[in-house]
Amino acid sequence: MKLKLISIGTKMPRWVQEGVDEYSKRIVGDLGFSLLELPMAKRTKAQSPEVCREKEGEAILASVQDADYVVSLEVLGRPLDTPALAARLEHFKSQGRNICLLVGGPDGLSKACAARADESWSLSAMTLPHPLVRVIMVEQLYRASSLSKGHPYHRA
Repeated sequence: MKLKLISIGTKMPRWVQEGVDEYSKRIVGDLGFSLLELPMAKRTKAQSPEVCREKEGEAILASVQDADYVVSLEVLGRPLDTPALAARLEHFKSQGRNICLLVGGPDGLSKACAARADESWSLSAMTLPHPLVRVIMVEQLYRASSLSKGHPYHRA
C-alpha cells in the first residue's frame, strides 16, 4: 500500500512544513506515505472561485491513477474517530490498495474531485484552513498507525 496526500498549495508556512515533516517521517515506512503539493490556481478579480477550484481539481485528478482508491477530505464527509481510521488503514493494507487523500485549496475541492472520490472523510464539522488540514491529517495517520501497532502514542 502507498498512501499519497495530494494537496493544493506549494508555499506553506514553516510551521506547516515542520509539522508535516515530523509526522510524515514516522509513517513513510509503515504507510508508504508521500505528499504531493500542487500549485494553487492564480486568483484574480476577474476569475471566480469556481474557476480556480475547477483548475485545481484538474491538477489533482491528473495525479490520481485509475486504480487508486480516492478519499476526499471535506467538511460534509463521514467523520471518523481514530480507531475507525486505523481500521480503514488496515483494510486498505490488507487489500494492497494505493490510497490518495485529496485536500483542496482555499476554495475547497472541485465537483470532479468529489465525483471521483470513492469515499469522503471529514476532519471536523468546522471549516479548516487547507494548510492546517495537512498537519492534522498526517498526525492522525501517525496516530492511527500507532494504535494499530499497539504503540502508546494513542491514548483514548
